Amino acid sequence: MFRNHSPEEVSHTNTQEIMDLALFLAGLTEVPLDSGIIVPSENVKRAIFGVDIETADLLLARELGADMVIAHHPGTGPQSVNGYKVMERQFELLLKAGVPIERAQKAVKQGMDARARDKHSRNWDRVAAAARLLKMPMMNIHIPIDILSENAVQEHVDRRLNARSSVKDLIAALKEMPEFVGDAADPVVVMGSRDSYTGKVIIRMAGGISSCPDGIKAYFDVGIGTIVMMHISEGVLKAVKERGFGNIVVGGHMRSDSVGINIFIGELEKRGIEVIPMGGVVAPLHRQ
Repeated sequence: MFRNHSPEEVSHTNTQEIMDLALFLAGLTEVPLDSGIIVPSENVKRAIFGVDIETADLLLARELGADMVIAHHPGTGPQSVNGYKVMERQFELLLKAGVPIERAQKAVKQGMDARARDKHSRNWDRVAAAARLLKMPMMNIHIPIDILSENAVQEHVDRRLNARSSVKDLIAALKEMPEFVGDAADPVVVMGSRDSYTGKVIIRMAGGISSCPDGIKAYFDVGIGTIVMMHISEGVLKAVKERGFGNIVVGGHMRSDSVGINIFIGELEKRGIEVIPMGGVVAPLHRQ
């Protein structure tokens, strides 16, 4: 497995090596159920990388001379059906934060059950079938990229905040990262206020915490002051607000995803692979 080597020791020329690199950077030892190689390739030199990929994007990739497409979201193939199972990661994170084991178990089951009920409504093979017919190499990398986002944002805000920091300071810290610069869908406080002290801040961008209202409430109950998430639905937010206190900051879905995507693109570029970001990726200025 690639995880036994440093990234610099491997030259990436095929889809399996690209997947192995993603696992290595995220600290994972096996391909998660929300990620996978749909159409393999042994010779990757130029790739399209999008948050969401549709059939038209496969044709665009061919027009642009790309020899493969990398999607972030598991919108196609078995990954889009079974991806909800990666929410099991939240169980360990809740335990690490000090949530009692039985409460953590029930909170994660609640979220997984909600996601599982949604899978039967999906046309899960549509884009995958198009990639196979077009013979366009394609893969998707989801939670490894989200882990890169989560870790990078956590490290950044930990460096920038202190015991007297406010939510306003937190948002200012986020906007120091290039992916969060701009007015479109910029970071926003959805629970609490900008003037509130943050308390202990955790970043939860990987593994579906946005579907676990009981998990979010449990974090607040064990002393977490502020949670930064990619997004949150009105239904989940309403359920959490019934608890009455705590801060939630939404970083923005595309902006938050792009943090990890840009880190990964940078690693691919170091290995000589040209990457064209599109489909929702908020690119730093040097890539625009």
